[in-house]
Amino acid sequence: MNWIASTASILEILLLLYVATIDVATRVIRNKICLVLALLGIAGQLASPMQVAESLMAAAILFLLLFVLYARGGIGGGDVKLLTALAIGFPLTGVIELLTVTGLTGGVLALVHLMMRHLPYPNLAPAGSSMARRVYAIERWRHLRRAPLPYGVAIACGGIWTIFSKGF
Repeated sequence: MNWIASTASILEILLLLYVATIDVATRVIRNKICLVLALLGIAGQLASPMQVAESLMAAAILFLLLFVLYARGGIGGGDVKLLTALAIGFPLTGVIELLTVTGLTGGVLALVHLMMRHLPYPNLAPAGSSMARRVYAIERWRHLRRAPLPYGVAIACGGIWTIFSKGF
């Protein structure tokens, strides 16, 4: 049963890296990815049915709290889905760690976003430009148009950190 949890953790990490990349590119977090993350979280805890029940209760409470933030415009719907899906795979202490690391990473992300106000507006990145230059040009353009933060990146960092801290 231990190999199932390890495989689920590795797949979750790979999916979270994908989510972070896609969130930067499109600012969209797909429902299918959240569903797969939730199922992987449950699969990783199959050895302990009580832990699955605890995780589902914690995820339900988290969803309700996040939904209130979403309804007030404080967080995006994809972020609510992603955090809830990840919470399904962690015990209560893991959910707290996920939220803590996500909050800290989100703070760093917000500071970087604020610092971008003082950076020069780049010309369009010509064909053959580095990935970093293209991402910078697009993010600077989005920043000037007041696009939302790609908070899925912070959530993915929090999820990956929590997965590593619980061990394989």
